[in-house]
Amino acid sequence: MGYVAVKGGQEAIAQSNLGLAYARVRSGRVLAVEDILAGMRPLVDQVMSESSLYDEELAALAIKQAGGSMEEAVFLMRAHRSTLSRLYYTTATSTKEMFVERRISASFKDIPGGQLLGIAHDFTQRFLDFDLLTETEDEAIRKAAAYEEQSANTEVPLMDLRRLPKVVDYLEEQGLFETAPFDDSEPDDITKRSIQFPTSRSQRLQSLTRGQTGAVTSLGYAEIRGYGVANHPNIGELRVGQLPLHVADPRRAEDEEDAYYIGSVTVTEVESFIPIDVADESGKTKMSFSIGYGLTFGQNETKAIAMSILDYSLEHPAENHPTSDEEFVLLHVDSVESTGFISHLKLPHYVTFQSLLDGIRKIKGGTE
Repeated sequence: MGYVAVKGGQEAIAQSNLGLAYARVRSGRVLAVEDILAGMRPLVDQVMSESSLYDEELAALAIKQAGGSMEEAVFLMRAHRSTLSRLYYTTATSTKEMFVERRISASFKDIPGGQLLGIAHDFTQRFLDFDLLTETEDEAIRKAAAYEEQSANTEVPLMDLRRLPKVVDYLEEQGLFETAPFDDSEPDDITKRSIQFPTSRSQRLQSLTRGQTGAVTSLGYAEIRGYGVANHPNIGELRVGQLPLHVADPRRAEDEEDAYYIGSVTVTEVESFIPIDVADESGKTKMSFSIGYGLTFGQNETKAIAMSILDYSLEHPAENHPTSDEEFVLLHVDSVESTGFISHLKLPHYVTFQSLLDGIRKIKGGTE
């Protein structure tokens, strides 16, 4: 069942592909990969997150090849990822080692190490900047130089951005939230083995971080609107920064100090605090906090927040709440799964539809 089954189908497909290539270059201008990297970083981050492949240049190339289509760019990256060899696995990395570029808490005004606003759209006025219509490269260079000069002359409190304390540690010291037993078991990898229900938490987290940004955000929003159990989470800490990666020395794999540093990746990490009621030893109910966790490639803050909300909802499922149904959530946020199935409806269904028509005609013929 495909276009090649139709007379002249091969030629029609070839012409369609030729037209697609023409549509990308018909203006006579070529969008360079470097331009996408320079001016569309959030889009690049989103593609890397949904494809679970951290390569900024390849993500920009996929965006160019797809003509800006997110779903197609992610499909291209996932397809390319499936061809890559797995030569090494990195050692377990603690986000406490992150070199922090942005760090905020909506729960506490003063946090150990201080708040670091960093770079975000949160504090801008949402008005169109028509000056950008005529912006030149020289102006861009001057703006960049002015920012770098101002940053160099701005006095900031000295702090070690590589080991900023975690807000959750502050609550743990005071016994204000439930701690889970330490689990150092090897996580499941859904790219090597399909999700099986019921899922492990590592499967859920991996599925959510690979999920379509809009879908994860929508279901996270539905959760806090009353279709789940986390009515109003509080952002304990959101941090964006560089996470170092190491590969163990194969001769001394057990010695972490001999691991090789291979680089770092930009990630967004969110820990949401959800108020809960727990019973103490005497049976009395008291308020405590539980944690929802989110981590994504790149600076994907809204997605990471929504991920943390859904993580809690799936970890503490409530009956008859759709966002607590792991099959409903995990199988519908995957960008390639969902867009692929919806898109396949465009393909010819001549045989099945004609069979349906024949059945209806026979029924109508028998009743008239």
